[in-house]
Amino acid sequence: MTDQTGTAQRRSLFHHHDFRWLWIGDTASQLGAAFGALAVPYLAVTALGASEFQMGLLGTLTTLGFLIIGLPSGALIDRWRKRNIMIIADLGRAALLLTLPVAWWAGWLTFAQLAVVATIVGMLQVFFDVSYQSYLPTLVHSDQVVEGNAKLQASQSVSQAVGPALGGLLIKLAGAVWSIGINAVGYLISAVTLLRIRHRETPPTPAERQPLVTEIAEGLKFVVGHPLLKRLIACTGIGNLFNSIGQVLIVFYMVQLLHLSALTIGIIDSVAAVGGLAGALVITKLAKTIGEGPSIILTAFTMVLFSFSWVLAWYLPATPVLLITQPLMMASLVAYNIATVSFRQRLCPPKLLGRMNASARFLVWGTMPIGSFIGGVLGHRLGTVPTLWIAAAGGALCLLPLVFSPLWTLRTLPKHTEDPEGDKLTELTELTEAAPGGLTTESPVDVGGPDHSGRG
Repeated sequence: MTDQTGTAQRRSLFHHHDFRWLWIGDTASQLGAAFGALAVPYLAVTALGASEFQMGLLGTLTTLGFLIIGLPSGALIDRWRKRNIMIIADLGRAALLLTLPVAWWAGWLTFAQLAVVATIVGMLQVFFDVSYQSYLPTLVHSDQVVEGNAKLQASQSVSQAVGPALGGLLIKLAGAVWSIGINAVGYLISAVTLLRIRHRETPPTPAERQPLVTEIAEGLKFVVGHPLLKRLIACTGIGNLFNSIGQVLIVFYMVQLLHLSALTIGIIDSVAAVGGLAGALVITKLAKTIGEGPSIILTAFTMVLFSFSWVLAWYLPATPVLLITQPLMMASLVAYNIATVSFRQRLCPPKLLGRMNASARFLVWGTMPIGSFIGGVLGHRLGTVPTLWIAAAGGALCLLPLVFSPLWTLRTLPKHTEDPEGDKLTELTELTEAAPGGLTTESPVDVGGPDHSGRG
């Protein structure tokens, strides 16, 4: 832990030197990503003539890293300095994305290159995201983790409010490759700002390490062994599975079936991101008003409700429907992400953060490539609109782990503490006092934009 004592704990993170540079770098990265988020799938659909199946394959490859290297990445990250990993991931993603404009201008761009770049960029994102979520709790005081996540999520939402509309306009005026280039520049700026952070972690020495398989098992055991955390992981994983089934076809759906222009799609994304900003701003107040547990349930229910807006747009005027419903959907998603990720970070002992976040991401984002592939197959065989119906209806299953949980009565979620001898403890007082449905309250033995299209 850095020297966050006394005044530093009481002051806003605006005054925290290292957090400011992390925040600035993240904002640059998010703004670049928001510019380019539409560009790659739009390029695939319009310039390379990608089918529903190819769009599903592209979505699968983009998130495949969380399924393949999700678990070992956490154990590896806990052995290295997380700041250095994030810098390397930023530089790698920038270099890979820049190959797409170069190939386009040279006339060499193919769907195969797009797929390879998406796969490797997705794997670098695994290392960046797990490092990022594990780094924040070591950078700020534990009482400021929610504030830090809220500020970072607010920057993401502001970037997404500005970026897609400008990115859509840029695609309309100059083509998708320019937006991809801006995305790469955002990653470069992020790498430079991370270099300005003074905090240096002390990674464990080789003598302190256990075998890699043992360390991976510790992180996974923490996540699935905690009675409340595993329910949140189940909710998020199921939600991401069905969300990916539909999400992988959204650009194809808007371009080919709803006949929306790149500018209109960008405006819809920007308006949705304003809702995300609102979610980031109100989650702390909401948690204080109705309690941390009920706030998670409320945001999950509203996410499921507004996931039907995509199919609604097929039967009603699409643009007004999406302009009204998508901000509400994004507000719920962002608020849910902040609440659940902050809970994971506060609950976990510092030395397990990388492995815990990697295990959580493996379980909740590992379902996304599976969902994307299913979405591509269903879209090809059944059509886009029936597939969106399946995605929305199936997504409601994510509520089951929450309905039969003690979250309804938990105003404050448990967190990790240290006893006088330095042994790890987990505060489960609130959970013990309200644990209906046969939920056990054993202590653990040892869960987004954020890819910002997924939960947690």
